[in-house]
Amino acid sequence: MSKERMMEIRKKHCNPMTMKVTYYKKPVFIHQGYMQWLWDVDGKRYLDLFAGVATVSVGHCHPKVTAAAVQQLKRLWHTTNIYVYPPLHEYCEKLASYFPDPLKVIYLTNSGSEANDLAMLMARLHTGNFDIITFRGSYHGGSPQTMGLTSNAAYKYPIANGLGCTNTMCPDVFRGPWGGSHCRDSPVQTIRECSCAQGHCMANEQYIGQLKETFATSVPSRIAAFFGEPIQGVGGAVQYPKNYLKEAYKLVREKGGVCIADEVQTGFGRTGSHFWGFQGHDVIPDMVTMAKGIGNGFPMGAVVTTPEIAASFAKGVHFNTFGGNPVACAVASSVLDTITEDNTQQISLDVGTYLMTELAKLREKYEIIGDVRGKGLQIGVEMVKDKASREPLSPEAMNEIFEDIKDMGVLIGKGGIYGQTFRIKPPMCISMEDADFFMAVFNKSIHNYMERR
Repeated sequence: MSKERMMEIRKKHCNPMTMKVTYYKKPVFIHQGYMQWLWDVDGKRYLDLFAGVATVSVGHCHPKVTAAAVQQLKRLWHTTNIYVYPPLHEYCEKLASYFPDPLKVIYLTNSGSEANDLAMLMARLHTGNFDIITFRGSYHGGSPQTMGLTSNAAYKYPIANGLGCTNTMCPDVFRGPWGGSHCRDSPVQTIRECSCAQGHCMANEQYIGQLKETFATSVPSRIAAFFGEPIQGVGGAVQYPKNYLKEAYKLVREKGGVCIADEVQTGFGRTGSHFWGFQGHDVIPDMVTMAKGIGNGFPMGAVVTTPEIAASFAKGVHFNTFGGNPVACAVASSVLDTITEDNTQQISLDVGTYLMTELAKLREKYEIIGDVRGKGLQIGVEMVKDKASREPLSPEAMNEIFEDIKDMGVLIGKGGIYGQTFRIKPPMCISMEDADFFMAVFNKSIHNYMERR
């Protein structure tokens, strides 16, 4: 089908939202993928550093995962939880082995929004409380319920949504009111100065103070839950001060709430240092939600929790036709095996650290690169008008650079409340050579923009 015909159909028969979210002035017409590469309909090859929005974990059409899917498709496509079938149980046991006690009970879904929706329900049923706290700038899904958790105006509709959801200040040490040069667990720190003594973080104290103020002013004395991404995804790879989550979890539990880690983007070794993002904060949540990388692009999600919280879910009947279907379980099981066999967590750590270190050098070179942050292959590059003001670079400027990077053969993402952060979240099979190619392209695109400006 010609590109013109596809665009005609896209505008006529696809919901207008499809056009609204289409990247680039000249869109990319994707035809094929293999590992870290994508090809368009004309055969042009792109280095994919966005992985279908941080979703392709081990590589496009990975031979091992593809073989597992084909094998299961030949045996059994579909059945549901009303019957007992091997793939579901093999996978649940395998996934549970990646979690510390008491996080051992699993419910499978088809997406992250679904998983977070269920986590909200379970938290409320278990605690008997209703109110849930999330960070400003967070993204936890687009369903009517999770829309309340999500704190970004672009994803909000003018309808009653997310009753009982309250947003607290995000402890963003670059863009927020407080932050210094030792705050976060990243190879690269902010350009902000601080005089904190070793092991003491004034920014952390201030942000915890803001959370305490939220408790004092915006929610009842008892709450249901606190949701937090270990590193914000759509928010632009935002990281918090090192001990923030540990102290926040303690305060939440004192208020009767459960602590929920949204690992939709940070899970499955993407942060490099740990398999789960929450482990980097030295905390154990009461519930963990996940999707995206769980199935390497196959629709799947999960809620992992404790036996006690899971038991509360059985107060009514919940049925999910496709959640945990045989093909999804076979694919997800193969993804776990492939992460180990291909050493993708170590690749995330090594290549990600190298990328951030190199990007930090460009931050010194260009006035419009305000911050470089992240862990492993969960990286954000925040663009600014100038370093002194930290004001976001305009959408027009972001789009110019973004388009240029694409035209030179690299696909990345964008995020942040103002769309001011480039997001680098590739399949976890990229090489150092790929990283060097991206660095050359990124440097050239910023250089081009600066010359035009």
